[in-house]
Amino acid sequence: GINAEIMAYNFGPTEQRPELMEEVKLYDSPKERAHYDNLADLYAVIHTLQCLERAYVRDCVTTNDYQAACNKLLAQYRTAFKHIQNSEFPTVDAFVKKYRLDCVAALERIKDGEPIKVRQSNSGPSNKCIADIVSQYITTMDCLKLERKAKDDIYPLIREICDAMSSLSSLPTNFEAKIKMNEWLSVLGAMSVSDELTDEQARQLLFDLDVSYSAFIRTLKDDDN
Repeated sequence: GINAEIMAYNFGPTEQRPELMEEVKLYDSPKERAHYDNLADLYAVIHTLQCLERAYVRDCVTTNDYQAACNKLLAQYRTAFKHIQNSEFPTVDAFVKKYRLDCVAALERIKDGEPIKVRQSNSGPSNKCIADIVSQYITTMDCLKLERKAKDDIYPLIREICDAMSSLSSLPTNFEAKIKMNEWLSVLGAMSVSDELTDEQARQLLFDLDVSYSAFIRTLKDDDN
């Protein structure tokens, strides 16, 4: 009857091919299992560090809590990376590329080796301006990664970055990130409100944002030294 046909449909192929019922294993030995566990640990640490960086710039965590958590994660990262470092993963960048991690902020923090600092000599408004710039960079990059390329989406974000950097007196006039963002502001300003960036323009803008964001963070670090 019908039930017999259903049973035959559902279970017939596996009876003919018993290997389909076998458990698939990623490893064949305890050593291989430990290797995959170590890869998972490193992935989790980097992902958590990225989430922490975003939470901090969005003012969702206090500075003291951020610094304590960041120092702990960086220590965990150093231990986890030593466990997997080999010819396949000579650097953390190779690991990130292999597993397609979206973690610009986490990589910056790993390369700095310490939590982000804001100069103690700065006034309150300057401290807020620095935090705003970092947040605006991340928001703009997120927007492009979501394939939002319309002028009315991107132009206000780039304008906010340019205005914030202009108000930060510690940045020189010829600062590379400031120049690059102003160039994009001009490009977007010449577009009609209904226009969108091409795929090539969006990729280039995302690259320029990444580079200029890194340059801005390096400037903060240099000022601390």
